[in-house]
Amino acid sequence: MNYPLFYNTIETITLQDKLSQFLGAFDEGIIEFSYLDIVKCAGHSCPTVLGAYLMTLEGLKALYKEELPQRGEIKVEFKEDSKEGTAGVVANVIGNITGATSHLGFKGIGGNFDRRHLMFFNMDIPSNVRFTRRDTGKSVDVFYTPNRIPPHEDMPILMQKCIAKTANLQEQETFAQLWQARVESIVNNIHKVISFTYN
Repeated sequence: MNYPLFYNTIETITLQDKLSQFLGAFDEGIIEFSYLDIVKCAGHSCPTVLGAYLMTLEGLKALYKEELPQRGEIKVEFKEDSKEGTAGVVANVIGNITGATSHLGFKGIGGNFDRRHLMFFNMDIPSNVRFTRRDTGKSVDVFYTPNRIPPHEDMPILMQKCIAKTANLQEQETFAQLWQARVESIVNNIHKVISFTYN
């Protein structure tokens, strides 16, 4: 399997999942997610998928400090409706990492490990996403502004040609390279595109 090598440079996200520990899936329930893992689940790499990953990475670091984030114990709130814009894509990525779902997730075992009712939309928050620890009630608002890293000037034109099926093979390959180059540029400027405030 071949993919852009910069995926391997992106910091991984490590959490503890007590359900995984209970059922013997991972020793001590320790789970590590890479950006490559998320790209496989999403089926593509783009500023939105990357942004969801980076918001989770930085948000959980801010919220848990030196502690391991507890998968399945994190409430996730979105300002947007689930059907609005890219909210659904972002929610899928964040749900994969945190275990949070709205109503379709794992129902639990004997009253434990319920992953439902941890994800909410149309919330009155100022940020793209808010993460809240269920154990302490502390939360962090995370903001993502990828437009601070503009695409290459040729990318919009090539994208339109690809969509219209008028691009030749070289133009298709160039578009794909420029697309991932922008994703990599966002990675390399993470502190320009990610910010957060505590509550």
